[in-house]
Amino acid sequence: MPNITLLDQNTINKIAAGEVIERPASVVKELLENAIDARATAVTVEIKEGGTTFIRVTDNGCGIPREEVPLAFLRHSTSKIKSVEDLFTISSLGFRGEALASIASVCQVELITKTSEALTGSRYSIEGGIERPLEEIGAPEGTTFIARNLFFNTPARRKFLKTPMTEGSHVAELVEKIALSHPEISIRFIQNNQNKLHTSGNHNLKDIIYTVFGREIAANLLAVEAKKQDIFISGFIGKPVIARGNRN
Repeated sequence: MPNITLLDQNTINKIAAGEVIERPASVVKELLENAIDARATAVTVEIKEGGTTFIRVTDNGCGIPREEVPLAFLRHSTSKIKSVEDLFTISSLGFRGEALASIASVCQVELITKTSEALTGSRYSIEGGIERPLEEIGAPEGTTFIARNLFFNTPARRKFLKTPMTEGSHVAELVEKIALSHPEISIRFIQNNQNKLHTSGNHNLKDIIYTVFGREIAANLLAVEAKKQDIFISGFIGKPVIARGNRN
């Protein structure tokens, strides 16, 4: 029987990354949710080749203080909870502190960030878990996160990715869902240098539906509202005339 040994930290991080990052859309989801938790009012998502070679998410949120940038990439480091009691009052989209550590262990990552209090921004890069020195850089308030060459150091995972077109469609579907669930945030999606989506962030859900699904669907919606005790639900349902049969 083989001897039991303790895995090294690099192997542990790659295994953990596989639980969080399955495909380019997983990276975009984590970065978009971080941008929303950072109180951004405008977010731009850009991908190339389905996100397999290039993902960039830029927001105008609160940014990360210079001294906390390297800490943000450690596993279980988070600004969203302080103790176990906070788990009962979670209002953020994430709290485990796994996202950035997982992305950095399977991508070539670059982060540019600036807080409103700082005079200059910070640039930090990390490649497969190996850090580069923190640099000072001119930057607007907010955070830009670039992830290149997903699974470049885990080829077994990379070969299970689908075609760039398929992976890109998963990213597009995710961005649309986030845009629909956050009409207060202007979200722009660029795929292979082409603008695919740009929402206004004007808080009007019907305007977002028009932008995502088009005129015909937006014109055939019924507003619905319901309240029971402390639960309030509002939204739109489609008339039968716009029902479509497809594989989904």
